[in-house]
Amino acid sequence: MIVAFSVSPMGTGDSVAPAVARAVRVVRESGLPNRTDAMFTSVEGEWDEVMDVVKRAVAAAGEGSSRVSLVLKADIREGVTDGLTSKVEAVERELAEGAG
Repeated sequence: MIVAFSVSPMGTGDSVAPAVARAVRVVRESGLPNRTDAMFTSVEGEWDEVMDVVKRAVAAAGEGSSRVSLVLKADIREGVTDGLTSKVEAVERELAEGAG
């Protein structure tokens, strides 16, 4: 499964970068395939391991805050691995074929 999520503490001032960095650090240290962009962090793995990482990332982002916002989207598909890469590659192939 792939989970894309965004986590942000509330009521901590203008910049959430330090809190988001704590959450991303948890994801990166998990060893699971992951990507971070301007809006979401995506992580790929089995249900229990991915949800554990999300839970720990939310806790890390929420340190020092009494309220945390979490947005989560999941692609649950049995038997698929390396979806973080293969899904993007499939779109890039389509774009390349359509360019000619």
